[in-house]
Amino acid sequence: MPTTSIRTRFAPSPTGMFHVGNARSLLLNWVVARQTGGTMVLRIEDTDAARSRPEWTEGILAAMAWLGVSPQEYEGPYSQTEYLDKHTEAALRLGKEGLAYFCDCTREQVQQRRDNPNLGYDGHCRDRGLEAGAGRALRFRIPGAGPVVVEDRIRGRVEFPFEALEDFVIARGDGTPLFVLANVVDDVEMGITHVIRGEEHLSNAPKQQLLWEALGHAPPVWAHAPVLVNEKRQKLSKRRDKVALESYQAEGFLPEAMVNYLMLLGWSPGDDREIMPIEDMVPLFDLADVNSSPAYFDEQKLRAFNGDYIRALPPEEFVRRCAPYLRADAPWAPEDFDAAVFAAVAPLAQSRIAVLSEIVAMVDFLFLERPVLDEKSWSKAMKPGVGAEMLTAALEVYGDPALAWEPEALKSALEAAGAVHGLKLGKAQAPVRVAVTGRTVGLPLFESVALLGRERTLARLRAALAELSA
Repeated sequence: MPTTSIRTRFAPSPTGMFHVGNARSLLLNWVVARQTGGTMVLRIEDTDAARSRPEWTEGILAAMAWLGVSPQEYEGPYSQTEYLDKHTEAALRLGKEGLAYFCDCTREQVQQRRDNPNLGYDGHCRDRGLEAGAGRALRFRIPGAGPVVVEDRIRGRVEFPFEALEDFVIARGDGTPLFVLANVVDDVEMGITHVIRGEEHLSNAPKQQLLWEALGHAPPVWAHAPVLVNEKRQKLSKRRDKVALESYQAEGFLPEAMVNYLMLLGWSPGDDREIMPIEDMVPLFDLADVNSSPAYFDEQKLRAFNGDYIRALPPEEFVRRCAPYLRADAPWAPEDFDAAVFAAVAPLAQSRIAVLSEIVAMVDFLFLERPVLDEKSWSKAMKPGVGAEMLTAALEVYGDPALAWEPEALKSALEAAGAVHGLKLGKAQAPVRVAVTGRTVGLPLFESVALLGRERTLARLRAALAELSA
């Protein structure tokens, strides 16, 4: 499939979750294809039958769609198993041309001959002239002189000495081709011009480059993006770190914030701007500007990005994006939720949450019969000399039917009541806040009380006072 236009490829393996590192690789391929008018090809690396469940492939497609990469913006998906015949054909061709040879050595035999488990294959079968047979793997014959030079758009010139490369297996003893060959054959068949992927694949590049050349093709443009690390500068691990894109989606990170943050891991637009849409990044991006040093995946910074994006949403869009959390995670009965009340309180909450899932705890007091009580908040606010005194005072001033039930009037009334007890507003309102909302931190108190209504507010003040008196 010869081509002169740029064709990148995103080739994930179905693993049951979409790694944030995969998400970054996807975006780099997508951006390079977009900025050049080229094509991004999606290929599912599904040769491992144990890791090839259809629902896992569907998860990849869903994650891509969530990030904003629609099916119209890539070619595929193709399945690697669709090209099995091509893989086998290439392996046999390399063997026929003397570029590969059959080997019946076991791992134990190799280790005995080398007397060092850290050394690789010793070329024992190179000149034995073995024919194909059960248990005989096909090894690629590494050329004998000079280093393999990988010209990498991100890392520059990378040299791999031939003595550091063993004659590697390209087909198993049962004849099935290995991934290292299948990957190259697929790229050749699909006309891939740019291989943009994570640094962990750099060690495969010299082998794959040799295979490209052995199959009669110029190698692609290589680009290996820096590895993602945690706060201890350890490579992100699914066993230790939070790496599943789905978990961030479920928590309420916005896709546009995630895209923005991932694109800045190892790259900067160069103008001190960090918050910027992908559309602005596309014309500015250059693989050569990507830093090769490990990139720190800082969840706290991602949360800050997400908070900025949440605050920038139009109010009605914020309400729409909160809707799934108000349904699925809500502790209240569906009939107790008041959409009009939430729409009124939404602008107050929008400026105070970093992820959408936090909205539930922020507004639950409005839709529950009794607020969820935080014990630490209760102990702090209901101290002798303050708690019972201010609850009693609040019941008196808020029970006055002449008091206008609006934020400023509610604030002034409580501030005056607190002054009688020698308390400034900050301390005076703490017992009222805990009685009404269950917490010392949350939405502005007086707007909250106004939305809660007179009767429900008074009922909660009485209940809190009764608890203190018990």
